[in-house]
Amino acid sequence: MSLTYRDATLDDLPAIVAIYNSTVPSRQVTADLDPVTVESRVAWFHAHGPHARPLWVVEEGGKVIAWLSFSDFYGRPAYARTAEVSIYLDESARGKGLGKKLLQAALEKAPELRIDTVLGFVFGHNAPSVRLFEGFGFEPWGTLPRVAVLDGIERDLVILGRRLDTLH
Repeated sequence: MSLTYRDATLDDLPAIVAIYNSTVPSRQVTADLDPVTVESRVAWFHAHGPHARPLWVVEEGGKVIAWLSFSDFYGRPAYARTAEVSIYLDESARGKGLGKKLLQAALEKAPELRIDTVLGFVFGHNAPSVRLFEGFGFEPWGTLPRVAVLDGIERDLVILGRRLDTLH
């Protein structure tokens, strides 16, 4: 399967939110405990743009089956060359290598976006996502122990990072 993605439009937001909400019950991917609304994600959507912090969607048969976002890290100007990458897949698209293709495309696009440090924030118990990032050379840069409580269980957040260049 070759990867074809495009910049998301506001019309894609319901599908993006539906995919996101499909991960909430698993307690593996997001710290949201309840589904979010499309309206609650409009400002988040507008914080993305194709030239700095893209939001991509992948379609199959006219249906959005995955999305990837580049997001600001910590929201301060000195961190402008650092971005967090998030990948969400529709249940029908999981386990088929799409996450790998999206992460590879993100790493290839990052220098053009003036990003040289890429981060992934992953729950420590989400072994598939940890493996995905580590498979692309990301290393654990930090662990925030027991910072999330999911169904009464305290969970760690692992910060995985990768530099895409050397310091000048």
